[in-house]
Amino acid sequence: MSNSISLVALRLFVRVAATESFATAARQQGLPASSVSRHIAALEKALGQRLLYRHTRAVRLTEVGERYYQQVREILDTLDIATEQAAGEATHPQGLLRINAPVAFGRRHIAPQLANFQRAYPNIETELTLSDAFIDPVQEGVDVVVRVGALNDSSLVARRLANQHFVVCASPEYLEHWGVPATPDALSEHNCLIYKGTRGKQPWYFRDSGARKYRIREVRGNLRSNNAESLLEAALQGQGIVLFPTWLIHEELSVGRLVPILSAWEASGEPAPQGIHAIFPENRLRSSKVAAFLETLQGAIGEPPYWDA
Repeated sequence: MSNSISLVALRLFVRVAATESFATAARQQGLPASSVSRHIAALEKALGQRLLYRHTRAVRLTEVGERYYQQVREILDTLDIATEQAAGEATHPQGLLRINAPVAFGRRHIAPQLANFQRAYPNIETELTLSDAFIDPVQEGVDVVVRVGALNDSSLVARRLANQHFVVCASPEYLEHWGVPATPDALSEHNCLIYKGTRGKQPWYFRDSGARKYRIREVRGNLRSNNAESLLEAALQGQGIVLFPTWLIHEELSVGRLVPILSAWEASGEPAPQGIHAIFPENRLRSSKVAAFLETLQGAIGEPPYWDA
């Protein structure tokens, strides 16, 4: 490698290539966009090759840049793992751990574990971001992404943390005023509070005990939201019926603020049973800070998960 090519420039190039944006890469690295641009320009000058096409709205790799990106990213990942191990990280995990999770799940089941995790591993600095939109951990530079529901096929490694179970429920006040639906079909006569996320309105599925396939039931109501906790609050206020996973509502169920209904049927927000997974790039399997976090989280959740115990 030429002495004029800096490690900083290589890391910035990988971030720009992954995010397709100088501004995003600069924000992730805590640098001005102008500084990122200067480093990339110096890298291209040292190589004598253009690596990026710069457009008004996006940045694209050239053919040379694509090959260079794949090789440099792999080298930097290997270097990071080697540095961790050489610094004693195998016995004393250290460094920055970036975690991404859905908003409600992260608030309720990951954030409460971080204090104990960081007490056990004081040399790990943790960065937790919460987002309901799926992110690519490679593109965003994240070590671990926790995702709820279906997984897309990809080159990422997935570790199941728990199964996901759904419950249809409402407040005692709602049920006293409007009655308890006797069957899933009777939900059409009730006010159902519906989650509407990036994939549109969440369908409500049911199947008889022992049945193989779920059947979708049409439901409607006067409130939809992309924030599950907002719908939960509306249900607690007696506004309507909700379909939610037990990890979201187990506390409300345990104290009777919400009452499960239609228990003779198995309910779901997906057409097939889904789980909660941690996903990460394959090279993170060798990182002991990732291993330490996953072991801590899996131990805290338990089997069965504490919200279903």
